[in-house]
Amino acid sequence: MRIAPKTRLLFWFGLVAVPFSMAGALHPDAAPVAIALILALLLAALLDAALSHALLDQVAVTLPDILRLSKEREGHFDVFVNNPTLGPLRVRLGLGLPRQFSVRSEEVDVVLPPNAGRARIEWHCTPLRRGQYRVRRAFLETASRWKFWAVRSSVPVSCEIRVYPNLLAERRNLAALFLNRGAFGSHALRQVGKGRDFEKLREYSPGDSFDEIHWKATARRGHPVTKVFQIERTQEVYVILDASRLSGRPLPAAAAPVSGLGAAAAMEVSAADSNEAGGPTVLERFITSALILGQVAERQGDLFGLITFADQVETFLRARNGQQHYAAARDALYTLETRGVTPDFDEIGSFIRGRLRRRALLIFLTSLDDPVLAESFVHNMSLLASQHLVLVNMIQPPGVAPLFSRNDVTDVDGIYRHLGGHLRWQNLQELQKVLERRGVRFSLLEDGRFAVEMVTQYLGVKQRQLI
Repeated sequence: MRIAPKTRLLFWFGLVAVPFSMAGALHPDAAPVAIALILALLLAALLDAALSHALLDQVAVTLPDILRLSKEREGHFDVFVNNPTLGPLRVRLGLGLPRQFSVRSEEVDVVLPPNAGRARIEWHCTPLRRGQYRVRRAFLETASRWKFWAVRSSVPVSCEIRVYPNLLAERRNLAALFLNRGAFGSHALRQVGKGRDFEKLREYSPGDSFDEIHWKATARRGHPVTKVFQIERTQEVYVILDASRLSGRPLPAAAAPVSGLGAAAAMEVSAADSNEAGGPTVLERFITSALILGQVAERQGDLFGLITFADQVETFLRARNGQQHYAAARDALYTLETRGVTPDFDEIGSFIRGRLRRRALLIFLTSLDDPVLAESFVHNMSLLASQHLVLVNMIQPPGVAPLFSRNDVTDVDGIYRHLGGHLRWQNLQELQKVLERRGVRFSLLEDGRFAVEMVTQYLGVKQRQLI
């Protein structure tokens, strides 16, 4: 409990203490009266402090135990303040929200009803960064009984705030995929091929292929029996997300060159700003795209799984479906942060080979513009591609493009910068060819269409029955 002087106390001190002190100094005969008045004012102030110091002792503040919000989207929650005193109480309330939150107002004034009454305040805030946060203190202030002092107190509270990734922009890009019309999107997808799931046996019909004959059943029954297949409806889809240092770089839009700075210096400034403010990084795009794909896979009836790794495997969710499983995947991703380590592709490769026995679609979200890491990745994907269908998606780094594809070169430095971008682009094209020869599909995607292209790849795999 703390007290601070209010304007009224300062006003009376200036009105009484200062002039009477001067009067006592100038006229010694008036000194006793001046001292008495000053002492009376001090006594009144001290008495007011003594009578009011316990005004907020029993006031309690209640917040929800768990609060779920989305990054960069305003949300609100109810704050309840209980007043056990006999009379109404006017207080000023503030919450100890983390600095990653923006609020409409830092504090609110509220009148608490008497006799154990409770006031409800709707608190609006906007989280600027995803993650898990806790609110542990609330701060109260009220005027003393004679308005000389501001009585202040901090009240313990307990509230866990979970800030999830904001999927609104990605959903707008994929609006047709989320139309609830009884089928996926605005129309049903046409399935081609005969499928691979065994359905039943039937009598042989002229024209049936020899590879469709069930030879054991034919031997038992004494006449040809044919196998009937159906299109696979439930498949396993895994998103393998790289959370190493490579994913901590800012997105191309955030890493655009700043006027007056070189390209390298501008990228360092943008990266520092993004990391400090929780701005857009490659990892943010990976997370939102993975969650969007999980929603799409569930609507398609497939099983969605998740793996995150850096120098070791951090999260493994076996492929399932349902709202509870999606919530588990979301909870595993909303606190995920980049680690300043090099990704270990040997570790993730051996982990997948040991855990995933059934053929599945594996979608890697990583960065392979480092030649040493790319070589390790190629070696491990050669082993995985023999059992699974592997897709690799990477966000196109800023400046990585074919030579002469842009016309913004104005000086010699720009020529060398574009030449360096062309060489990096050529290395990635060579990597794409190496992976394709091993049965792995590598795609260099634009940031703005990353989630859209991922969903398009997934739908194409299902339509062509490649799993």
